[in-house]
Amino acid sequence: MAPQTFYFILFILTTIFVVRRILQQRNVPHYSPSQLEARMKATGMVLLDVRTKSERSVQHIAGSIHIPLNELAARLQELKNFPGREIVCYCQTGARSARAVALLLKNGLSAANLRGGIAEWNFYKMAK
Repeated sequence: MAPQTFYFILFILTTIFVVRRILQQRNVPHYSPSQLEARMKATGMVLLDVRTKSERSVQHIAGSIHIPLNELAARLQELKNFPGREIVCYCQTGARSARAVALLLKNGLSAANLRGGIAEWNFYKMAK
């Protein structure tokens, strides 16, 4: 295969991946840290940490449950124990949790994403 053909194919695949990610996240509801804090006080939402076990051991939002993103599809049944409750997902920066939200929405659950993840949550809490 000629190098130009290889790079063209690589460019096309990368473009498809990026466009798919943008479209997937566009349909995901997002909350800012201040919106999340207000909703935590007013509703019976479920906070879902989709980070790895080692990330969670460093810090997590109190009261959240933990299901790493790579286990989420296999453990969806656990979240069906919260009928009618919104599940707000978070990760370190908001990218993995947006994918988690898309999966939950696809499976009929009510879900949203913490914009900026725990990193933005921490910044918000420090600024208060």
